[in-house]
Amino acid sequence: MSPQNEIATPLRQRMIEEMTMRKLMPKTQTQYLRALRKLTQFLQRSPEDATAEELRKFQYMLAETGTSNLTINATLQGLRMLYCNTLKRPKVMRKTTTLPEPRKLPNVLSVEEVKRLMIATTSVKYRTALSVAYGAGLRIAEVVNLKVSDIDSKRMLIRVEQGKGKKDRNAILSPVLLKQLREWWRYAHAKNLMLKGGWLFPGQQPINPMSTRQLSRGCKAVAEAAGIEKRVSMHTLRHSFATHLLEANVDIRVIQVLLGHSKLETTVTYTQVATKLLHAVVSPLDALSQ
Repeated sequence: MSPQNEIATPLRQRMIEEMTMRKLMPKTQTQYLRALRKLTQFLQRSPEDATAEELRKFQYMLAETGTSNLTINATLQGLRMLYCNTLKRPKVMRKTTTLPEPRKLPNVLSVEEVKRLMIATTSVKYRTALSVAYGAGLRIAEVVNLKVSDIDSKRMLIRVEQGKGKKDRNAILSPVLLKQLREWWRYAHAKNLMLKGGWLFPGQQPINPMSTRQLSRGCKAVAEAAGIEKRVSMHTLRHSFATHLLEANVDIRVIQVLLGHSKLETTVTYTQVATKLLHAVVSPLDALSQ
């Protein structure tokens, strides 16, 4: 049973109300409710009167059972919402500790692999959605939430409304991508797949957008069909967008704006996977032979 479908206890309901007041995203709310459920199962009672020592033992149990640092930190974040905001008992968290999370380099496709991916996509709808992710650097949720009216062909921009962090931004709209979008628009209207002024990528019912799960599965299926051995997701296309721009000598601060990153250090990560930049560096060992 998912956290959202569980029977509402008074404490759980108070937590939901607290999160709703703060306008937390549904995904975040589900994650925080999962933390509440885990702690309740561990204590075998309502966690409302849990002690700091019990929370310490709870974190120890998570670590002992092999729970990843990422999951432990996410669980503690949910418990902070519970104890700091819902119950107003912040001191009970004093014996818990956030763990360092391993930082992995983003998975990136080469230009040739992106071409293979697009060629292997037989669906006009999916090819266009993948092209938006790669051609404009959008996140999967931003792709599926696009409306037809978000495509500004006069200014050659894609308006991204309420992206990650509840922030609006403009993404680039290239002439090639605009051509593909128009082809998809004509095809979708001819097949009655799209409502006038509705979602750019409708789901099975045009009144709803395509789900992120549906698009994610489609992306992975296409990558398999293209014979790409790397792990490929929609976010891989966003990573590839940033890396290929960097390799084309686009200013990193411009890339930061296009990606909607709040901090430049997040964008700087792509310098570590931009192979053309790395290959341009002369090793000091090579200098010895000159």
